[in-house]
Amino acid sequence: MNSCNVLVTGGGRGIGAGIVEALAGAGHNVAFCGRGTPEGVQDFLSRLKQEYPGKFAYFRCDVSRAADREAMLDDFESEFGPLDVLVNNAGVAPDVRADLLEMSEESFDRVLGINLRGPFFLTQAAAKRIMANHNGRFHCIINTGSVSADYASINRGEYCLSKAGVAMATKLWSVRLADEGICVYELRPGVIRSDMTSCVSAKYDKMIAAGLTLQKRWGEPADIGRAVAMLVSGALSYSTGQVINIDGGLTIERF
Repeated sequence: MNSCNVLVTGGGRGIGAGIVEALAGAGHNVAFCGRGTPEGVQDFLSRLKQEYPGKFAYFRCDVSRAADREAMLDDFESEFGPLDVLVNNAGVAPDVRADLLEMSEESFDRVLGINLRGPFFLTQAAAKRIMANHNGRFHCIINTGSVSADYASINRGEYCLSKAGVAMATKLWSVRLADEGICVYELRPGVIRSDMTSCVSAKYDKMIAAGLTLQKRWGEPADIGRAVAMLVSGALSYSTGQVINIDGGLTIERF
């Protein structure tokens, strides 16, 4: 398999770091971004360079900002050459888990800006660049969604709305980009061990033990990473627009 040039947003920790490491292990060249300083990911970046043969870099970027997105794509092309794969993984939960009646417009705008508007317009910009530089390799765009696209949580409604939007964005882009030879997928994680879920870990420990998921364990970032690596390999190249649930059976309806 040929190596690809891959950009992963929100790749410095949690699910994103699991994705970056899986892609590195598969032999790809990977850049990842985040809002933090380069110093915050230096240990991770150094380990990638020591343990894997590919090329790696970190770009500081707030995906909700148009200027940041364009600068990141320019920097990526300067260091890696043409982009082959975009993984829209960057996402945030509300700073305060507030009831719908108390949700602020500021929280709504922040979560939707990072989780939905940012990746939508990054996809738009990235797709144009991929189309202008077709190189015979497999090209795809992968969105990290959530089971929260379907499951209503009234104390984090802005997050649920953002992920429902990601689900439709996946459909829209899969239709638009099919004739351009670019596949689009959505990965839909369930309960994954990460910074985002650390504040409710005791709650989910109890729910998992009580049967929330068919497989009685937390999902790990590596579970998502392996799925991304499989998609980037082209193994599901005839399945554009599809959703892959990575949730330990949480979404299986049963009595």
